[in-house]
Amino acid sequence: MGLLNRMGTVIKAKMDKLIGKMEDPRETLDYSYEKQLELLQNVKRGVAEVATSKKRLQLQKAKVVQNSEKLDAQARDALKAQRDDLARLALERKAALTSQISNLDKEIATLEAEQEKLVEAEKRLSTKIEVFRTRKETIKAQYSAAEAQVKISESVSGISEEMADIGVSIERAENKTEEMKARSAALDELIAEGTLVDFTAGEDDIERELAKISQKSGVDAELEKLKAEVGR
Repeated sequence: MGLLNRMGTVIKAKMDKLIGKMEDPRETLDYSYEKQLELLQNVKRGVAEVATSKKRLQLQKAKVVQNSEKLDAQARDALKAQRDDLARLALERKAALTSQISNLDKEIATLEAEQEKLVEAEKRLSTKIEVFRTRKETIKAQYSAAEAQVKISESVSGISEEMADIGVSIERAENKTEEMKARSAALDELIAEGTLVDFTAGEDDIERELAKISQKSGVDAELEKLKAEVGR
């Protein structure tokens, strides 16, 4: 069981690392900002709904007050007509409406307090969202700048690696060139000494030997001539 738990931890760590590489913080910040705006819209809708309910109750109260005033007038008219029974009935109905008005006032006051709280919450949330938006754009700009710097650094690093490879290739080419030059010089020296045959010269070994004999004969003849001139 412990092994499975450790394997699960390792897999989760690797998945988190992979997701971290794929995740763009700029997209995450924009998504968070959008969710906050949605929340703000919900609060605004709540304010509008509470205000609408309060207005509806105020209109209802106005009608009830109007009916109450009408019943009061009817009670007065009934007393003038010496109809105490009708006056009592009107006043009883008025009393019921008065109680209803009292209840409506309480409900309106409750909605008024709720509306004030929602309006205050909306203001605070709007301020927080604006602060978040400014911070979000700053972070996004910093991330974009850092990302560009990383890409530039990676490009420079890649160029440096390529230049290093080119330098090694040039060094190898120079070494081989020097080696070939040394070999060429050595071969020229061996050919000059007669150790190697230079087939490109167009001569064979007999011709070279005859040339050497001719050269020696010429030297000997010149030597005898000089001896005669100096009296030897």
